[in-house]
Amino acid sequence: MLKLYKNEYKEKKSKEKKMKAVIAIDSLKGSLSSMEAGYAAADGIRRVHGQDAEIIVRPLADGGEGTVEALVSGMNGIIQNVMVTGPLGTPVNCEYGIIESSHTAVIEMSGAAGITLVPDEKRNPLYTTTYGVGEVIKDAISKGCRRFIVGIGGSATNDGGIGMLQALGYGFLDKEGKQVPFGARGLEVLEEITDTYVLPELEECEFRVACDVTNILCGEEGCSAVFGPQKGATPSMIMQMDKWLGKYAALAEKKCTKINANQAGTGAAGGLGFAFLSFTNAVLESGIKIVLEETSLEKYMENADIVITGEGRLDGQTAMGKAPVGVARLAKKHNIPVTAFAGSVTKEAIACNQNGIDAFFPILRGVTTLEDAMKPENAKANMADTVEQVFRLLNIRRK
Repeated sequence: MLKLYKNEYKEKKSKEKKMKAVIAIDSLKGSLSSMEAGYAAADGIRRVHGQDAEIIVRPLADGGEGTVEALVSGMNGIIQNVMVTGPLGTPVNCEYGIIESSHTAVIEMSGAAGITLVPDEKRNPLYTTTYGVGEVIKDAISKGCRRFIVGIGGSATNDGGIGMLQALGYGFLDKEGKQVPFGARGLEVLEEITDTYVLPELEECEFRVACDVTNILCGEEGCSAVFGPQKGATPSMIMQMDKWLGKYAALAEKKCTKINANQAGTGAAGGLGFAFLSFTNAVLESGIKIVLEETSLEKYMENADIVITGEGRLDGQTAMGKAPVGVARLAKKHNIPVTAFAGSVTKEAIACNQNGIDAFFPILRGVTTLEDAMKPENAKANMADTVEQVFRLLNIRRK
């Protein structure tokens, strides 16, 4: 009789649907990558459910810092390193990713032309260039890539993207027919744009440009006026650069019919958005939209019982459409409950509850220093321990 009962119990357990959790957590910057945070959360769930749970960990990023790492680690990609021309014209090592299955390159422009590559005392957009961004694209093309995901946040430049285009073979010439110098100052002497030596493969390439900036190229809401000061521009420089960018747009219009310098996003990254839209086969899109689609997160949510998301800090900005809320909105299309975990939360994070996140929790387990809290081993343990306790509570409800 006991043997029969055991067999019936095993049969009943085998027929029970496994709890399915889908995890997509943005990186805890300076502490855990997206996938590391996700695996730590998964560890907490397994302490409660053991093997009686289906846990799927997917990468998450918003198109900015951490996008290369997240997509490469989460999509079986390969990290590439290439020496390129940095924003100051000196060599820098730029890391980018290749997803071989789709011939896709994942690039953060800040790796080649970012403001963090320029010391405070050397910040001057008259001289900083996007040339290295073009060199990264060129390297990826040589390795067979024809699809590109490019995050363009955090730039040190205001050159309208001409540096990038020069690296890809476009001619930006002065009155003597020579390539103009690097930086925004090159726009001052620009007289002609040519495409004689453009890489022929560029025509085959498609660019999804992660851009959450809506500024236009010129004017009071243009890149020079809004972002120039943080890149080292003085008021007089801002006026000059804005005038030069207007001249550049007029010249470009003679070369490309699809140009619209008043389109939202053309002022992103000092006009790099304008360069992509005008001279390549590109679209500017929300960074989180690109990442969610490229990682097929919605497909993995099918029949999920719960979705877990989070980031380093949940606050009012999170509720305005950052990565965790992007995940939550996707889950709510399927009526799936969403829980978020973060290194810290602010009072304003309550707005996340009106934007798809049903409940959120800070993972800190006690009073500690920021330095200790951000140590990867501590962050992993805190994430796993906090998720474990939440799922113990949820398991009571489930029983």
